[in-house]
Amino acid sequence: MNHTPAADQGPPALRLASTGTLTHGLPVAEVLGASTLHGARLVAGRAGLGRVVQRLNVMEVPDVLAWVKPNELLLTTGYPLRGTPQSLPGLVAGLDERGLAALAVKLGRYLDALPDAMLAEADRRGFPVILLPDDVGFDDILNQVLTDILNRQAAVLARTEEVHRALVQIVLCGGGLQEIVDEVALLLEVAVVVLDAERRTLAGAGPAEHVEAMRRGRAGEPEAGFLAVPVVAGGFDHGRIIAYGPPGALGPADQSILERAALVAALVVTKQQAVAAVESKYRADFLRDVLSGRAGGADRIVAHCAGFGWDLDRPVVAVVAELDGRAGAAPGTGGEGGRGPEERAAQERLAAAWTTAARRHDPGAAVVSFAHEVVAVVAGDGGRGGDGAGAADGGPAQAVAREAAALFAEHPAGRRTFSTGISRPAPGPSALPEAYEQAAKAVRVGRQLHGDGARAHFDQLGVYRLLSLVSDPAELHAFVRETLGALAGDDEPELVDLRRTLGVLLETNLNVAETARRLHFHYNTLRYRIGKLERLLGPFTEDAHLRLNLTLALHVLRMRGI
Repeated sequence: MNHTPAADQGPPALRLASTGTLTHGLPVAEVLGASTLHGARLVAGRAGLGRVVQRLNVMEVPDVLAWVKPNELLLTTGYPLRGTPQSLPGLVAGLDERGLAALAVKLGRYLDALPDAMLAEADRRGFPVILLPDDVGFDDILNQVLTDILNRQAAVLARTEEVHRALVQIVLCGGGLQEIVDEVALLLEVAVVVLDAERRTLAGAGPAEHVEAMRRGRAGEPEAGFLAVPVVAGGFDHGRIIAYGPPGALGPADQSILERAALVAALVVTKQQAVAAVESKYRADFLRDVLSGRAGGADRIVAHCAGFGWDLDRPVVAVVAELDGRAGAAPGTGGEGGRGPEERAAQERLAAAWTTAARRHDPGAAVVSFAHEVVAVVAGDGGRGGDGAGAADGGPAQAVAREAAALFAEHPAGRRTFSTGISRPAPGPSALPEAYEQAAKAVRVGRQLHGDGARAHFDQLGVYRLLSLVSDPAELHAFVRETLGALAGDDEPELVDLRRTLGVLLETNLNVAETARRLHFHYNTLRYRIGKLERLLGPFTEDAHLRLNLTLALHVLRMRGI
């Protein structure tokens, strides 16, 4: 017969996710203090006195292991085992493996004594074995212990509901995460923090050294007392709320309070995210209008941006950052473009890194995230630092870009990189559309020339800058076809190989020996190829103007897709 103080399907706030059982009960040590157990003796397993009793059961059959449940106190007279006392050590092992709290035995009628092997096994496992007094009935034990458990659960429920009402009232009165952790820390008399999914501290209260320990991720040390509950809303993990104090400061009853606090914190986080999403879209839409020249006059733009904390009434530069390893999209288009969850998460991390870096170096900077790029408008001093390949010096934009790259690289989820383009200084808001186009061209040309992770200034692009300013791509394509002829296509591998030979020849200023060394050709083989190239293209070894045209055509091909 199994006795439990409540149905298995209890309130979610009172259930352990791992076992599905009620989390509140009485430690074995407290059960031994019940009046009906006066005279009971603990004969083994003292290390397990902290095990929690949540239900009671009476052993009536030898194969009781099939019927027991975790956190039970099992009572027996030994009748089912009267003929096989040698099986008692195995019984202890089986009960412990099934998570029982303790075994209480009444001797005299069916068992004269408990075997030493049984007691030794109980001590080894820390499984309490209790000898019951002869003058107490099982029904008295069941009634009193179950009543004590119910009273404990009722008290915990009452306290939890009181805390829940207090926390909800905080939110209804406009309070946020800080007010929630202040209240919980006061109730539990320990430190409490809320961490986001990136383990950044959103709010904290309590002793400074404990808050710092949780911030640094040391709250899970075995010698420290702590509880952690996920903050989940809408199926998304928003972080953790953690209570942390000296060993023994937190008990199982405090779990429910922390779960209620996590529920209320999830509501606050969800509300904050909804508000932030609306505000972010509003800011992004306005900056998109500024960058496209649709936002009105400079005075209106400056006044409107001041409400966002942006200072555009000064010389600024536009910066565009794009994730690498993704099919390109037109800048500022804004559509989601079928991005998956991982791509959206990476874009959000990129925006967060740029926002944090910009605030540190330029509090008046504007940073917004479009669908496939992050755009920042930061202070411009005319500096042109950087080599276009990622190593850069000087200028606020370069400093922000370096720190954003460092912050983005710290995230453990994936090894993504991003490329950055920086415009010329713009004297005011009216020049921002042109600056934005320059930054967008710089990021794409820089990636094409230097690979993923490039950081390029528009003025560093050299001839590519001039080519990128040609408004009609068809003219560039026609120039390539007219200049390179059959070498302009990619269909025939032999012609593609000849084009590569031409490129190296031009790079070495027609140094045949150096070109042969780079391409691993025999000198005579290269001479043969040069003759073939001149039959296709003309006497470029003698005509400097033709060499210039060929060089430009190859540069245009290198910019393909930009």
